[in-house]
Amino acid sequence: MTDADKIKEEMRWLEAEIERHNRLYYQDAMPEISDYEYDQQLKKLEALEAAHPELASGTSPSLRVGGAPLDGFESVAHAQPMKSLSNTYNKGELVEFDERIRRLLPDHSFSYVLEPKIDGVAISLRYENGVLVQALTRGDGVTGDNVTANIRTIQSIPLRLQVTEPPAVLEVRGEIYMDKSGFAALNVQRQEDGLEPFANPRNACAGSLKQLDSKLVAKRPLDGIFYAAGELDGVSFDTHADLLSYLKDAGLKTAPKYWRVDGIELVNSLLDDLYAQRESFPFEMDGAVIKVNERHLYEQLGSTAKSPRWAVAYKYAPEQAQTRLLEITVQVGRTGVLTPVAELEAVQLSGTTVRRATLHNAEEIERKDVRVGDIVVVEKAGEIIPAVVRVVTEKRTGDELPFQMPQACPVCGSEVERRDGEVAIRCPNLQCPAQLKTWLEHFVSRDALDIEGAGGIVCDKLIEAGLVTSPMDLFTLTSEQLDTFNLGSADAPRMLGAKNAVKIIGSLQKAKTKPLANWLFAMGIPKLGKVGAQNIAEKHDSLNDVALSAILDDIVKLNERAEAIKPLKKEDPVAYEKECDALEEMGDRLVAIGWYKKSASRSQTRTMAKYTLINQQGVGSKTAASVLEFMNSERGVKMLAQMASYDITPRTEQKSSAVLNGKSFVITGTLPGMGRSEASKLIVQHGGIVSSSVSKNTDYLLAGEKAGSKLKKAESLGVNVISESELMAMIAES
Repeated sequence: MTDADKIKEEMRWLEAEIERHNRLYYQDAMPEISDYEYDQQLKKLEALEAAHPELASGTSPSLRVGGAPLDGFESVAHAQPMKSLSNTYNKGELVEFDERIRRLLPDHSFSYVLEPKIDGVAISLRYENGVLVQALTRGDGVTGDNVTANIRTIQSIPLRLQVTEPPAVLEVRGEIYMDKSGFAALNVQRQEDGLEPFANPRNACAGSLKQLDSKLVAKRPLDGIFYAAGELDGVSFDTHADLLSYLKDAGLKTAPKYWRVDGIELVNSLLDDLYAQRESFPFEMDGAVIKVNERHLYEQLGSTAKSPRWAVAYKYAPEQAQTRLLEITVQVGRTGVLTPVAELEAVQLSGTTVRRATLHNAEEIERKDVRVGDIVVVEKAGEIIPAVVRVVTEKRTGDELPFQMPQACPVCGSEVERRDGEVAIRCPNLQCPAQLKTWLEHFVSRDALDIEGAGGIVCDKLIEAGLVTSPMDLFTLTSEQLDTFNLGSADAPRMLGAKNAVKIIGSLQKAKTKPLANWLFAMGIPKLGKVGAQNIAEKHDSLNDVALSAILDDIVKLNERAEAIKPLKKEDPVAYEKECDALEEMGDRLVAIGWYKKSASRSQTRTMAKYTLINQQGVGSKTAASVLEFMNSERGVKMLAQMASYDITPRTEQKSSAVLNGKSFVITGTLPGMGRSEASKLIVQHGGIVSSSVSKNTDYLLAGEKAGSKLKKAESLGVNVISESELMAMIAES
């Protein structure tokens, strides 16, 4: 056996083993290995594929992370039409459905299969010789969108059927859905990102499948349930129950509960049992599907233009309840978004007692005209916290009170803000206690202190255990504490382990010697981004220098005084001229350091209007004020004192050269020899400036593989586009 054969054999074994663990985890709920061990297997496979791309297969689990964004979806004809089911809300109409079938089949006996009706997005998967080759949405029933790349990212869907002798063709139909807990978490994240929440899991699922970037889809909590067949070649089924059994054996998820039933009377009685179980299902269930079990009768029963005659959907009416809204409280999320919550008189809804319901945001309150004291209709629609559907305005007494969102954060008192393009109102203070998790994750991130191994779940658990109440507490942790630190629960413990503990402690030791720019950014100062931190670090030697910065003080005073002296121009011209002289001295100092440029226009006044911030090369007044405010706040002073006690004294990183001095760069795409952070650091080390967006002031776009819209914009603006090798050649000149 050649070396290539051995590598190929190892890759195929890893693929099969990873997919086996996928099934154990996502379908059987009986995992055999830890998440860490699973990740290590996947990383090993990805490393082999990167080193030997010619040996990679089209069914590798690595495909589940998604690929390059598409320009659009291809429209493809279904091998067999995807028809929708006729539906009813009336049990009496189910009896009529049964009577029609009996009239069509007077000489046949038959049974029914009753399944939960998943509220998701219809999908058709095509397997050829056991391999997933195509996934189509329903579309108009005749043609659908090719969403294969997106479907491949769903962990529970097998890329290869798990049967020993796969059929030539198996076209399986089902529903893609977003599980309820994942939907709730996604909506929380969207609100914290300032985006409108999805109305329900189905909308969220449909929106996910329409994404052109499958890497984004891979991050969504999607799953699938399969219950029907389209084109078949090399396999057949006598009954619908046989089909469901085969699909499950092949690795495709089927409904967690279904019944084979003799007679429509029993079907009707079981509908209530199914409804009572709806809360136990991970998906939103809006009804039941009743199908004739004997598949050989389908052709004889036929279909209408839209629906088969051998199946029908029974839909449950959505459960709602009326109650009084007693108060509206405001929660502060981990990213600072303020979310209004309706505090309700307790009411029974979907088997649970409801006392709170989300109101999403201020615009939602205004649109629905929700007032304190209103009688409101609440509904559980796939959310852990129910939502207020509408106000019962006819029950108003006139005593109801309108609600206004607070102007200050209810946790820390900071003035709230609304960002351009967002509906959310948020607290901008990253040190707000409500935002500790975000602050901690920011502190350990790659662009800040790069604490390897201290990801989201570790941060969560450290906060939960009370070991970390601020980022600097990380430096008090020991290997012994982390070695036995439980990332799981008391019932299902999962220890961090010695290796990860050593990794985290080692990263914390390295962080102590990180340059000033990294520490400034890591501190999470409001309004201070990565570029601003780099610029400030270039002009200061230490954090104490920043706290006492004459430069930042000049920027703040220049703006404040320019506004304050305007009335003097008429009231006291002599005093005004003296103030202008002082302002010019400050302005000229900022020009001298290269952050501002001075207007040569005679029409400009002798105030701040003469001085303009150079794009990406300085710090504005709001940022300067925020930095000084933080450094001199109780929290900032405490942080500096803690750093001193841990012997952390970050200094400005010396530039390797000035060959890129003052040149503005934007980075896009995948670089062949380094990551974006590494490239950014290299540019800054040689005097360049790295920005996140392309503009007419950008000097160079550093473009790698799969460069997207930034490349197009750079070309349209005439910006120089360079490769990694060209950047290295520029630096080599030094």
